[in-house]
Amino acid sequence: MGEKKCVRYKDPNATLDYGFDWTDWLNGDTISGSTWVVPTGLTEVSKNYTNVLATIWLSEGTAGSVYTLVNRITTVGGRTEDRTMTIIMRNR
Repeated sequence: MGEKKCVRYKDPNATLDYGFDWTDWLNGDTISGSTWVVPTGLTEVSKNYTNVLATIWLSEGTAGSVYTLVNRITTVGGRTEDRTMTIIMRNR
């Protein structure tokens, strides 16, 4: 069973938050750390995480471009996992 694709849209002039809710995957565990791999062309404004959520704020980007972000979490229980998000840039 495959995980559904995560695709989001962003205007190049917008500063918006994106993230993952890891609740189901964690199955009672909690997030102890979260990092993001942000491709060239997007700007990381800030990031944070809670016990079950990982969030990043992004600005910039070029209309017509497609960017791939990766969120890697570690858990209190010692697990590590990645999720990938595709950001499609378009003028709104």
